Amino acid sequence: MVTRFANPLLATPQRPLPRTVAIIGAGTIGPDIGYYLKSALPDLKLILVDVAQAALDRALQRFADYAAKAVAKGKMSEAEAAAATAGVVGTLDYRDLAEADWVLEAATENLALKRRIFADVEAVVRADALITSNTSSLPAAQIFSDLKHPERATVTHFFAPAWRNPVVEVVRWGRTDPAVVEYLRWAFCTTGKVPLVTDDVACFMLDRIFDNWCNESGLLLDRATAAEIDSVAGEFVHAGPFFVLNLANGNPIITETNTLQAELEGEHYQPAPVFRSVDRWLTVPPGKPVKVADDTAVTVRERLLGVLFSQTVDILDRDIGEPADLDFGCRQALGFKKGPLELMRDLGDTDAGRMLARFCDERRGMPGARKPLGDYQGFLRHVLVDDIGDVKVITLRRPEALNALHDELTDEILSVIRRFEQDPAVAGFVLVGYGNRAFCAGGDIGRFVNMLGDAPASAQYARDCSRLLVHLDRMKKPVVAAINGMALGGGFELAMRCHGIVALANAWMQMPEITLGIVHGIGAMVVPYRRWPQASAEFHGMLRRAERLKATKAFELGVVDGLARDYPELIQAAVARVKALDGKVGGIPDGAVQIARLDPIAPVAASGQPLSAEVIGILERAVEAAAAAPTFEEALEIGYLAWGDSACTAAAREGISAFQEKRKPDFTKTP
Repeated sequence: MVTRFANPLLATPQRPLPRTVAIIGAGTIGPDIGYYLKSALPDLKLILVDVAQAALDRALQRFADYAAKAVAKGKMSEAEAAAATAGVVGTLDYRDLAEADWVLEAATENLALKRRIFADVEAVVRADALITSNTSSLPAAQIFSDLKHPERATVTHFFAPAWRNPVVEVVRWGRTDPAVVEYLRWAFCTTGKVPLVTDDVACFMLDRIFDNWCNESGLLLDRATAAEIDSVAGEFVHAGPFFVLNLANGNPIITETNTLQAELEGEHYQPAPVFRSVDRWLTVPPGKPVKVADDTAVTVRERLLGVLFSQTVDILDRDIGEPADLDFGCRQALGFKKGPLELMRDLGDTDAGRMLARFCDERRGMPGARKPLGDYQGFLRHVLVDDIGDVKVITLRRPEALNALHDELTDEILSVIRRFEQDPAVAGFVLVGYGNRAFCAGGDIGRFVNMLGDAPASAQYARDCSRLLVHLDRMKKPVVAAINGMALGGGFELAMRCHGIVALANAWMQMPEITLGIVHGIGAMVVPYRRWPQASAEFHGMLRRAERLKATKAFELGVVDGLARDYPELIQAAVARVKALDGKVGGIPDGAVQIARLDPIAPVAASGQPLSAEVIGILERAVEAAAAAPTFEEALEIGYLAWGDSACTAAAREGISAFQEKRKPDFTKTP
């Protein structure tokens, strides 16, 4: 029996990461998949296979170009670039695949061709080598059923650009070993991807959304032009369907995939005939819409939402994929601004239901909802919950934002804790970040930008954002933070309110708010000084100069309770810490606390960035007043008010504006 964890990194892999991978198809996406793998696994031997030497030559050059561009942008060192391009070879001979641990096919979308490729592959590779296809539409059962060892084969569907796009679909089907699916989830998550498991149906999960979104746009051309449809679609996607089809040369793809869906699921999926006769669309780029008549805009908008909602409820009714995965994948892989379930929730059941019903009436045969629309909304969008014995492991899953907090994520963490904290079968909780990069990279700016200049509103916002943290303060059941990467700003503030902290040895913490012209609103000017007064000098540097605190140093200071070498060991340590804290959880103490002197400093960050002397002054006064406060609650209030004061400075306005505009702030013109 294979145990499936919601967080793939909690699994014990059946095999190590691959040492040799072969990719068949050196055209468009194959080399991009290879570059992702080499960037994540520099020591990997990568074999590119094609029938044309020219394609291999172009692919190898693309590797060099990608690496050079990464160095030029400062995203890679020269040494990292050299490693990413070393050990990459091209071949025309399938016999060179004999040593591969994993063979991944990324050839033309043709069933007969893929079957022939995999028959040739199976003839030369080891019996335990993994075999996967990057098909975007063909069911695994059609591709792999004739293999001698289909249990080691499945579909791993990447999205362009595959070297950067985080999403990959992993298909479960009747003859694959469940352990293979779980291994692939673990391997992808370990190497920086977000694997989404789907059922084995035509177009799987996300391309059912994309292909039918595009096909419906083609069917709408009797009501509006391509430019008008793209302009209306811009409310929901970063790029309209026809603009994307032009980029991807996608007209033949829609014809093929919707023909396949029609063959397998019904004539209502037949592709719009126009896709067979048009090569390029006359449309507009993102952000430059044309004017659309009101009645036309309503027609287009409701048909597009209708097909989106139709596919959404069908995917969930048939258990093709998970609702949180569907929303995440639509945003990250397909470029939707909001996931379809979030759109349905925002519209409300009445309007969303009306649009879906109208669509199903106009497009007979298209799937409708099998239950009330509100019943599709009962899921956690941003956290994963697993059981390790009697401990609940809550994983923060917002990898696109390095697991940064926002209101909904905060409320979901709190909801899980509230649900189980009185359960005698639950010993406690572990909080950990998704993936290997970050525990939690702070908090989204969110509504704060609209409160600049309003001290009372900003202070209240800080109180509101502390609702999870205040709840942790009052708990009797232990919560342990497992810091699996960077913990920035509000992420470290969350960790320090947990009752124990364990960390990867290479993890680090930082409080960068001062570099944005603001102070720390939800406890950092108070909590660390009361919990670890012996480290107060270290916290002065973190708060006033945005100095980094390495996990090893934090362990020496007593801030971190234990260090781990890798993710599995981290989770083990966190669970053990929960058990050790049973019956020993106490609140953060009242009373004044002695802290190191706040000697004057130059307004310059550890990075050399100029800072605001005015905001440093607000911070210093708050730290001193909070340390002297007779109760912890009063100390927190001092911090909230200081946050409000900093929101009224010119430095805060400059810092937040710079953050939004993706530039460095200039505090030389502010106090």
